[in-house]
Amino acid sequence: MGFIEFMGLNPTNPMNPTNPTNPMNPTNSITPLKENEDTEYENILRPSSWRSFVGQEKLKKNLKVFIQAAKQRQECLDHILFFGPPGLGKTTLAHIVAKEMETEIKVSSGTVLERPGDLAGLLTNLEKGKVLFIDEIHRLPRIVEEYLYPAMEDYSLDIMLDKGVNARCLKLHLSIFTLIGATTRSGLLTSPLRSRFGVISRLDYYLPSDLCKIILNSGKVLNLTIEEEGAKEIALRSRGTPRIANRLLRRIRDYAEVEGDGRITKKIAKRALEMLEVDKAGLDEMDKRILEAIISKFKGGPVGINTIAVAVGEEQETLEEIYEPYLIQEGFLQRTPQGRIATEKAYEHFGFSVLGSRQKNLI
Repeated sequence: MGFIEFMGLNPTNPMNPTNPTNPMNPTNSITPLKENEDTEYENILRPSSWRSFVGQEKLKKNLKVFIQAAKQRQECLDHILFFGPPGLGKTTLAHIVAKEMETEIKVSSGTVLERPGDLAGLLTNLEKGKVLFIDEIHRLPRIVEEYLYPAMEDYSLDIMLDKGVNARCLKLHLSIFTLIGATTRSGLLTSPLRSRFGVISRLDYYLPSDLCKIILNSGKVLNLTIEEEGAKEIALRSRGTPRIANRLLRRIRDYAEVEGDGRITKKIAKRALEMLEVDKAGLDEMDKRILEAIISKFKGGPVGINTIAVAVGEEQETLEEIYEPYLIQEGFLQRTPQGRIATEKAYEHFGFSVLGSRQKNLI
């Protein structure tokens, strides 16, 4: 069996993952045929340069140095790993890095690269100096990840052909490239993969002042009339996340057009956010259900994440990735070996008596 057939790369095979006519071609998956509304607006509002990218100042400063040094040496940029909660700009930064390096970027996802042949199809088509961006890189299957190790270190692919006495190794040389990985679950990355990234950067939640600037900039792009006080009100309830800020802005725009004169003032923003059930702390309906379930049903905890997931009707993974990070950072929730515990701040936010709950725990 030849290498091409072994890797599923036969160009005459209609199911070949690198065949342009195959809908499963990873290069085709880079640009979906039809994007949903959120993705379309994200692309419109996505910053394309350092100047338009607000926040993450320390990270930006470091990246500028690394990029400038690589360009001065006329070398390829080292592999980069971005990690942090969703919606903070990992994909945006990857595109800006590629633009600053004056090269093209190919985009894929850990959920798409299911077989070694999928990865090989991407890597063998990369030209020298190009950037490969893999979103949710922690979802790569282990067998695909192992093929990625020599590609990142030696820019080669080691392929075993046949089995038994006929087994032999074929080394496929690749062009030098930069891999940018993004993940919301850095703890799920294996040590061998993590150690092969030369630059590892965490994205933190944004300050309300930075979110206010982002909202005002997005308002200009969308041709909205938005007052600074209105932008501040949205920023305070956006959970420190630009993606959420932009999503709320679009919904408030709808409210302003129907219930007002189209201008987004502080008053209009407050009314719209109340309609969307987003309170002053940025907690939405699911956040409230989680905290109220822990306080009311489980006497403040500790309670296991599986039990909470059943109580609120949501997937455990969604709770851990989307909701818990913000609740923990803002001091509403505490994670312990015994389970999750609602803090005093959570009790006060919902008007519960901490003392009364503790007395119930003693009964």
